[in-house]
Amino acid sequence: MPNRTKRIVILNEEEFRKTISRLTSEIIEKVKNLDNLLLVGIPTRGIDLSIVLEKELLLKTGLKMRKGIVDPTFYRDDQNRVGTRLIKATDIPTPIEKQEILLIDDVIYTGRTIRAAMDALYSWGRPKRVMLLVMVDRGHRELPIQPDFCGKKVPTSKSESISVRLNIVDNEEGVFLSSNGSEDIS
Repeated sequence: MPNRTKRIVILNEEEFRKTISRLTSEIIEKVKNLDNLLLVGIPTRGIDLSIVLEKELLLKTGLKMRKGIVDPTFYRDDQNRVGTRLIKATDIPTPIEKQEILLIDDVIYTGRTIRAAMDALYSWGRPKRVMLLVMVDRGHRELPIQPDFCGKKVPTSKSESISVRLNIVDNEEGVFLSSNGSEDIS
């Protein structure tokens, strides 16, 4: 008998858009000098999410945000468990000293990806401040890492997975929960 995955909608497209709008308003409120802000996406979905946030911030402020990418793959302490994927080149477009960095990822789970991303980021220098934005916090933290900006908290079991879908990549937008791990995004 085939394994049928039931996909549950956590945020539909309209709710997703409202969440993005709220998150960008929170960023504008919390970051005093947006000229000093660098958006840094974590592969893979964090990069795409940073593009969505950049566009929304441009609409709200008229400012073009600087963006970068940090790939934490070689800084992970759990590579044997999660495996490797095609590496994205780390791209930090400016010296990070005295910058406010907003690390962006789609889902926070154990915290290990974020810890590795911070290690990778600090190999480029010492920023003024590092903040974290995630679309979904699904719990099960193994490290004491919490997001500064969170779209939605979704308590999950370890057998469930969260998928953040973006129009620019998936031709649909929203957040979905599945129960067999077929769309696991950590």
